[in-house]
Amino acid sequence: MNDDTYEEKLSFRLTRFNVFLAFGTLSIFLVTATAYLIAFTPLREYIPGYGDFNTRRVLRELSLKTDSLEKTLRQKDLYILNIRNIVEGREIVAKMPDTLLNPTGIIMDRLPRAPEDSLLRIEMADLPVSAPMREFATVPVSRFVATSFFPPMKGMITSYFDPAQGHLGIDLVGNIDETIKAALAGTVVFAGWTLETGNTIVLHHPNNMVTVYKHARSLLKQAGNLVSAGEPIAIIGNTGTLSVGTHLHFELWINGTPVDPLDYIVF
Repeated sequence: MNDDTYEEKLSFRLTRFNVFLAFGTLSIFLVTATAYLIAFTPLREYIPGYGDFNTRRVLRELSLKTDSLEKTLRQKDLYILNIRNIVEGREIVAKMPDTLLNPTGIIMDRLPRAPEDSLLRIEMADLPVSAPMREFATVPVSRFVATSFFPPMKGMITSYFDPAQGHLGIDLVGNIDETIKAALAGTVVFAGWTLETGNTIVLHHPNNMVTVYKHARSLLKQAGNLVSAGEPIAIIGNTGTLSVGTHLHFELWINGTPVDPLDYIVF
């Protein structure tokens, strides 16, 4: 009503239905507004249990990358294991052994021993304790005398084969930018970089022979490539922490045993 004239301006009646309808409409509006804020505004990030969509997407991508990295690491471990098997004269495996994936501390005394192992122990027991390492499992030269080796590089030998000092090959000094050649036809089983040996390439040849070329400036072949004897495979360099100058460190392995390259190759 108007305060001055007492004229009726607006009238309404409060009934149970009107009150229920008003509160029902207000409740529906609040629920709708809340749902809209949660669904279409950043306010949902402050509600426990709701995360940012971008965060979930990033977490999913990181999870996929982690799985991919884990798979790649397993493949690299298998690859390195097979290179070691080639160098040591063992068979190549198709998957990582369970003992390497889940080491459980194998007790060596409980492993079965082959008869050859017992015979070797008896033979080695007769040797003096200070037996020099130059007796390090040499391979008879006559067995591979028919093999025609190609000198990997022409140069001056500055360091000779000396297993007692841990030097399992020879070092050759050559001209800068001189190419390193394959000593025999074979397959590249490793071509990459390591901290100590720098750019390194490893070739596997028939008769279970392996040649290793270290400290190269650059590599001309990749793992899996087939090479022929005398084919350029790298450029001489000075890479790796063990290198003190431009040279080639060359190793020859036969049946998993390092041998003196000078017994087989004329440099």
